[in-house]
Amino acid sequence: MENISFRNDVLPLKNVLYRLALRITLSREEAEDIVQDTLIKVWNRRDDWHDIDSIEAFSLTVCRNLSLDRMKKAGADNRAIADGEDFTADPDRNPFETAAQRDRVEQVRRIIDSLPEKQKSCMQLRDFEGKSYKEIAQALGITEEQVKVNIFRARQAVKQKYNEIEEYGL
Repeated sequence: MENISFRNDVLPLKNVLYRLALRITLSREEAEDIVQDTLIKVWNRRDDWHDIDSIEAFSLTVCRNLSLDRMKKAGADNRAIADGEDFTADPDRNPFETAAQRDRVEQVRRIIDSLPEKQKSCMQLRDFEGKSYKEIAQALGITEEQVKVNIFRARQAVKQKYNEIEEYGL
């Protein structure tokens, strides 16, 4: 492996790490702490970087494991990610359409938050972070086939639950 620079190769991952930790913990404060802990752990392993195939996959794995550990310790209370994140209103929409769109986004967010952890992590890394199946498999310690299955099941569950809500108002 070529020389890895903490500043150039690891620090730029902090936003990806934060979003992964946030998707697992559903807490901004926890996610921030986890990213800090992840960066410290990666830094402390700097003597082993030459043995690591992908510093990004390694960092994502550390972040995921720290997030899961925190959730186990905290009792895994399922809070939802706060309203309003990543949502901007279209100025050409009337207020009713804007409110309806905000509600739909929030419904999808709640559905994703309720998915099993592996499905949620795979979906986060693929659909929101744009990672390849191979990168996700490395980060989560599963096969590419398992990644594909988890993403398929997550998407199907989101689609099914969203349609149930839209059709029946559940």
